[in-house]
Amino acid sequence: MNEPEQVDLINCDREPIHIPGSIQPHGCLLVCDSRAGRVLRHSANSFDLLGLAGEINGMPLEALVGADAAHALRNALAANGEGHRPALLPGLRVAQGVFDVSIHLFRSMAIIEFERADREQPLQLARTLLQRIRDIGDVDRLIATSARLLRGALGYDRVMIYRFEHDGAGKVVAEARRGDLESFLGQYFPATDIPQQARVLYLKNTIRIIGDASGDRVPIVPALDVSGEPVDLSLAHLRSVSPIHCEYLRNMGVAASMSVSIIIDGKLWGLIACHHYSPKVLPLNERVAAEMFGDFFSLHLHALKQHRTLETAGRARTSLDHFLRLATHHDNIGLLLEEHLPDFVTLMPCDGIGLWMNGTWHAFGSTPPASAIPAIAHLVSSVAEGRVWASHALSERLPEAEAFCAQAAGILAVPLTQMPRDYLFFFRKELVQTLNWAGNPDKSYETGPLGDRLTPRKSFAIWKQTVQMQAQPWTDADREIADVTRVALVEIGLRHSEIMAEERSRADVRQRMLNEELNHRVKNILALIKSLVGQPLHEAKTLTEYVASLKGRIQALSFAHDQIVRGSGGGLLSDLLEAELTPYRHASIDLAGPPVQLDGRAFSVMALVLHELSTNAAKYGALSRPSGQLSVSWQLSREGNCAVVWQEAGGPVVTTPSRAGFGSALISRSLPYDLNGTSEITYAPAGLCARFVLPAKHVSFSQDRAESAVDMPGIGGGAIEKPLPGDIKVLLVEDQLLIAMDVESMLGDNGIDDIVIASSAADALNRLSSRRPDVAVLDVNLGIGTSLPVALELTRLKVPFLFATGYGDSSILSADFAGVPVIRKPYESTTLVSAIQQLLNDRSIEPGQSG
Repeated sequence: MNEPEQVDLINCDREPIHIPGSIQPHGCLLVCDSRAGRVLRHSANSFDLLGLAGEINGMPLEALVGADAAHALRNALAANGEGHRPALLPGLRVAQGVFDVSIHLFRSMAIIEFERADREQPLQLARTLLQRIRDIGDVDRLIATSARLLRGALGYDRVMIYRFEHDGAGKVVAEARRGDLESFLGQYFPATDIPQQARVLYLKNTIRIIGDASGDRVPIVPALDVSGEPVDLSLAHLRSVSPIHCEYLRNMGVAASMSVSIIIDGKLWGLIACHHYSPKVLPLNERVAAEMFGDFFSLHLHALKQHRTLETAGRARTSLDHFLRLATHHDNIGLLLEEHLPDFVTLMPCDGIGLWMNGTWHAFGSTPPASAIPAIAHLVSSVAEGRVWASHALSERLPEAEAFCAQAAGILAVPLTQMPRDYLFFFRKELVQTLNWAGNPDKSYETGPLGDRLTPRKSFAIWKQTVQMQAQPWTDADREIADVTRVALVEIGLRHSEIMAEERSRADVRQRMLNEELNHRVKNILALIKSLVGQPLHEAKTLTEYVASLKGRIQALSFAHDQIVRGSGGGLLSDLLEAELTPYRHASIDLAGPPVQLDGRAFSVMALVLHELSTNAAKYGALSRPSGQLSVSWQLSREGNCAVVWQEAGGPVVTTPSRAGFGSALISRSLPYDLNGTSEITYAPAGLCARFVLPAKHVSFSQDRAESAVDMPGIGGGAIEKPLPGDIKVLLVEDQLLIAMDVESMLGDNGIDDIVIASSAADALNRLSSRRPDVAVLDVNLGIGTSLPVALELTRLKVPFLFATGYGDSSILSADFAGVPVIRKPYESTTLVSAIQQLLNDRSIEPGQSG
């Protein structure tokens, strides 16, 4: 047998990292036949971790882990299938104890991994993380919030969102870090830092953990089977890490890391990269939560990007429609294009546009000189093959373009005829920019101390590179719009041929199909999310409620895509009904009721319920026929509850469903479960009738909407009158890190950066002994004890403060603090800042006095 090739940075792109022959030491591994019947290999630490003695290889699995555990493992393997992510069995009791176990089938081998059991389950953590990002509608905010959330939840010293650029290099686009660490935000890392085979594995296995970059590698016994083949650990959690990568991490000072893949449209968009500066093994339950978060983040990011593309395409279609209407009544299409050339600038971001038709050049904005156009047209004809073609660095393809980069460094060409000779060109100017690289990208390795091999780079000092003769790269959305334009303009030419009427119809259909396809993609993303969460872990009984509620929330995202759900601010019940029922105005619909305002929670729940009722009525009920009648009425009771009655008539004969599906369960159970209200559904033959009661705490008249959320008179929840002083010092006492980080972010957005966070009363008192704040925010209940001792000390120091509580009243506070303002949790930025502003204005007011 030949010796394996010595791996260094010359050939690291060929390093077989999927078959390292070893694992990390925080778990052990058994390799069985495809039916998990007999053990073929094991990691060398299996004896100690599983408490085994004697032979392992060749033994039946049940002889090593027990019959019950072996049965559970085989069931999981059968349900999971070949080549999928490992099935998870947290808290599995085997003969020697309780372990968190994962099992998967890959290349006809069953690979079983054992780790010390963690009592916590991933469900609540995953649920909390997903709830915090599910309603975010902006890409940049989603990315920044996710980095902050994961650092707070998982405890890594640094969490980065790392996006791959068009050339393979990576850019840190978001970062949350320990305060004493330097920032990597905005820096670029060379493409060579992540070799190609590692990127392939990131697509197969979306989570990767390194517990200790200086730790031991535990060998697999035997390393090769009788055929001389190693075991493929591509999907294994415990797979050991390339020595080169470990050395790279150590050169950065990183002792432990975790990465979660961000995959969009089947391609690696980037990574969630977590660094820790001491060894850290993340338990399986937290890795599962991180993996679920990564999947949801990827799909949500994709949905937001597709939604943005859809909006852009819609604007482009409106402009094209206007041009198409003009072309219908115009005999000379070339002249029409010349006259309306400036209008095409609105289709996508560009600095100039030009028309090359029949050997004649017309331009608008910043474009190359006319003398250069024949060469550009010849280049495009040779590389575009009749399709849309784009380059952000034209000079790389056409050296003479260096002379006019300042006017046009980037080009996007749209062919106007079936035989490419006429083009519509979009141009972008040179974008001179300075890139901050984490080390020189052209010096990614150096000679080892003995001169015997190449080692990963040791310098990560910022290296600045000035990029010239390049424009802002063209996006996929730009290319899609250009293709829509190509189709439209080609069809305009055909419209003036002998088949004018037929081709006009085809052009309209193609444009509609493109718009529908873009919308379909967005819906597919949401469907994929539902499919993802519909694959539960193997503790099905504990997951059922979680999966059902998460599917409901994701369905709310789909509703929010094309309706009026606006987040936690709530809204009018009548607005929900109008949004849902407007498409069905062919039927007789009667809406009657007072202006009832729903809070954020009730608004979201009723959005789901009314959406389901409307959809069902349109498919099977009164709204499915022109003669159908729907009456929706609501009123407030003397106690303040809101009763809603949905009555259908004139539709098909109604029968009671033979089984209750997800939609029926959502309608009947959402209000009782989420709002403590009531739901009553009657399947009368003449028409379905649904009655709902929303508790008073979730509803009010609309004129009460602006009522202050602050108890203390004079402190309002409205707009902030003036900015807070940027130099004030704030003490925040809050025992939940994620909540504390949210408050820190709210205050930071309002110019306050000097914030000290204490998680307990003792911690706060200790900090007060050496540092006096200007103002303090105290969470009343701290899990263990309250913040009242801190309030007493602040009173003694004459430091103004306010209380925050999630309880409905302030009865826990003594009479000594009757005049201290109280705000409700969860924190709301405007209310919090207004309360602090009022405290600073009223410094002379002592606690216990009326404000």
